Amino acid sequence: MTLLHDLHPQALRIAEALRARGEKVAVADGATGGLIMASLLTAPGALNFFKGGGVVYSFKARNVLFDLPRDAYDGMVSASEEYALLQARAIRDRMGASWGIAESGSAGSSKHPMGVVSGRSVAAIAGPDGVEEVAILETDSDDRIDNMQAFTRNALNLLEQIVTRPRGE
Repeated sequence: MTLLHDLHPQALRIAEALRARGEKVAVADGATGGLIMASLLTAPGALNFFKGGGVVYSFKARNVLFDLPRDAYDGMVSASEEYALLQARAIRDRMGASWGIAESGSAGSSKHPMGVVSGRSVAAIAGPDGVEEVAILETDSDDRIDNMQAFTRNALNLLEQIVTRPRGE
């Protein structure tokens, strides 16, 4: 089976939860390279729960996608909780979604421009009523493909945990 086949049942559960809540999600994929979005889009009728997003893989892409002033990132490095949360809030607000999910990490097999160690990923969620959560993953691996898959699973697990939780918890 492929990754998307493996993640499809989870995408269906996330889609069902978002539809039941009448909410939509926007995604900022980082080291996941679009796999979070691709996984969610395996659910039929994705327009009912998915607003859009993008792959944030360069400073140019970050600037265009989020439209934040440069000083918004002062003192931050990628693959940190504050960096991922800033991006989750920004993608949510920019796309007009209820939820924003962002992943920032270093998949490996090349040097990260900010010096982030290979195998580190931070997934962040920003939602309604001030809900914000992060999930940090350290694989201790330099295997790019395995890391991208693990980072995607980590992000989707966080999203599913939050949107399937009863409101107010």
